[in-house]
Amino acid sequence: MQMVTIRKAKQTDCPAMMALIQELAVYEKAPDAVTVSMEEFVESGFGSLPVWGAFVAERHGEIIGLSLFYIRYSTWKGRRLYLEDLIVTENERGNGIGKKLLDQTITYAKEQNYSGMLWQVLDWNQPAINFYKKYQADFDGEWLNVTLNFSDR
Repeated sequence: MQMVTIRKAKQTDCPAMMALIQELAVYEKAPDAVTVSMEEFVESGFGSLPVWGAFVAERHGEIIGLSLFYIRYSTWKGRRLYLEDLIVTENERGNGIGKKLLDQTITYAKEQNYSGMLWQVLDWNQPAINFYKKYQADFDGEWLNVTLNFSDR
């Protein structure tokens, strides 16, 4: 198997990243939930005021994985990195690519002196839960997710 490169995402990676995001939505049984436009996605990551960053996994010039994150502020803990998505395309899962992406993201968070990282995982996604347990991640059953949507775009 050819070596996988983990690198910071570039604007030209956005179509491949969006394809992975759509693949994740299908996996999470919400194929119609991705409503962000490509223009919004690109502007939010590479425009004048970017709000997210990402690492991609690449093999033979093809993007096969993604770690997308942003800064979150906790009044108790300070700056923390929020991992929005960790995605590896289905036929590449189980090859250590998710670990490489998460390890790079953890390294980045530590280099930026963030106080920690946090993310969500669906309670039925046992493969992901098992993966995160290998990192001794804390699973918080106390907090509920709350969302306020302003539009369907």
